[in-house]
Amino acid sequence: LNVSYNCLDRQVEAGKGDKVALIFEADDGKVTKVTYKDLLARTAKFANALRAKGIKKGDRVLIYVAMSVEGIVAMQACARIGAIHSVVFGGFSAKSLEERILDAGASAVITMDEQCRGGKSIPLKPAVDEALNLAADHQVKTVVVIKRTGNACNMVAGRDVWYHELVADQSETCEPEWVEAEHPLFLLYTSGSTGKPKGVQHSTGGYLLHAALTTK
Repeated sequence: LNVSYNCLDRQVEAGKGDKVALIFEADDGKVTKVTYKDLLARTAKFANALRAKGIKKGDRVLIYVAMSVEGIVAMQACARIGAIHSVVFGGFSAKSLEERILDAGASAVITMDEQCRGGKSIPLKPAVDEALNLAADHQVKTVVVIKRTGNACNMVAGRDVWYHELVADQSETCEPEWVEAEHPLFLLYTSGSTGKPKGVQHSTGGYLLHAALTTK
């Protein structure tokens, strides 16, 4: 089975492709509506891009972004290729990122140049750079940067790549990676307020079963 297929392809195949899947309200009040068909196309393009960077089933990908449509696309794309994602709250420090990067054994990080909260721009990419400098033994080979504000940020040659450039020439179709029910879907870490953050693993079948039961 595949979570991305169940979330997106199944809806499109049932004739619901033009139905709104996501409604996103940005910090400035702008509302964006994304249909299942559009979300599937964006997910497929990013999933193909991740595969092109060598990311595959079982690899761990850290997602450190603001609340956004791209954040959903990133999670869906990871699930589509069988990569295990771990979302880290955009307000966490570089040290918190370092701990999660090392513990998860992440091979890639998805982030943004900045996020917008309360009318202010808050840098995200610098925290990733600092975390990777702190994590001397990290395995991260790819950092994908989503352009949110467009303000300048440091890009490391050979490691960092802009999201919009990475997906530009990718196909809007992507065959899902079919996985076993117990295949890890994502890792969610505790806050670490009482010690080292602990990663809680959620399985593919378990998550889908929970989603099915709670949406009926």
